[in-house]
Amino acid sequence: MINVTKTFLPPIEEYQQQLKRIWKNEWLTNRGELVLELEDKLKDYLKVKDVICMNNGTIPLQIALKIFGNKGEIITTPFSYVATTAAIVWENCTPVFVDIHPEYLTIDEAKIEAAITSKTTAILATHVFGNPCHVEAIEAIAKKHHLKVIYDAAHCFGVTYNNKSIFEYGDVSTCSFHATKIFQTGEGGALFCNNEIYKEQAFYSHNFGHKSAIEFHGLGLNGKLSELQAAMGLSVLPYLSSIIAGRKKVVDYYTNYLDFSKLETMKIRENTEWNYSYYPILFNNEETLLKVQKTLNEAQIFPRRYFYPSLNTLNYVDGKKMPISENIVEHILCLPLYYDLNTEDLENIISIINKS
Repeated sequence: MINVTKTFLPPIEEYQQQLKRIWKNEWLTNRGELVLELEDKLKDYLKVKDVICMNNGTIPLQIALKIFGNKGEIITTPFSYVATTAAIVWENCTPVFVDIHPEYLTIDEAKIEAAITSKTTAILATHVFGNPCHVEAIEAIAKKHHLKVIYDAAHCFGVTYNNKSIFEYGDVSTCSFHATKIFQTGEGGALFCNNEIYKEQAFYSHNFGHKSAIEFHGLGLNGKLSELQAAMGLSVLPYLSSIIAGRKKVVDYYTNYLDFSKLETMKIRENTEWNYSYYPILFNNEETLLKVQKTLNEAQIFPRRYFYPSLNTLNYVDGKKMPISENIVEHILCLPLYYDLNTEDLENIISIINKS
């Protein structure tokens, strides 16, 4: 069976060595030795000023929305994983959708200003499939209208834009360390913030609001990463270069041998060092997509319709029509992509698609 992705598992002996440290410390949570070490190593690897590791990738979004949302309108994209919209609604804010760019698949920065009202408090944009938004334009719009910018960078581990970590952009940037991601801690995520005041607020927010054992800064929840999760992260991190190199080989093979007279893929934004996180292809229509998907499934190959449906059509939002997003979701399919997908399997996948 070939799934759309496969979790990289480090040698079990190396994970067990990290677990022995936990058993020796007898410390499982509440920001123990392994979590602190992981944060330090991530700062070095990603070349960022600071990072707060958390127990999944959605909690950082919720914390950012709690800090900046103020129950207002949040301008966002209809083309992302459902967590992006769900976090907005969960924090009692209102998603206001702006359609996407047909080539980059990120929010169309040229359409943002028209969606701003007196109730708008923030922009929550997704770097789709690790492909950066037009951050310069979004920053200019936010500054002009006194808005905060939150980036859902769930797919972006290791991505740089203009020789700078993608996590350095925006007021807050978030990432997912889910088992399906390039860097994983089983479940997990992180929040990045360069402003000291907001960083402090995010930090205490992910720890029940604690100032000390008996004092509180304010409202908080439990977003802490456990030592067991950090142990996985510390075991995976040394392999990142080989993981990304393996994924690049798969991406290059698809790019070289798929028949792009009948297909398209997304355009990577200029000045981006991409991380090869996903490989989406776009068919001419949904009928062809479904036909190819069925044939692939019969061969025990399981691509995924990321992202479906368009988020403006969810039953708990009042979304206007988003023609480009709604069109894209009808004929986009993400192909299997992981570090050790072999050439024989790639040839089979490509042959089925090219014969469509």
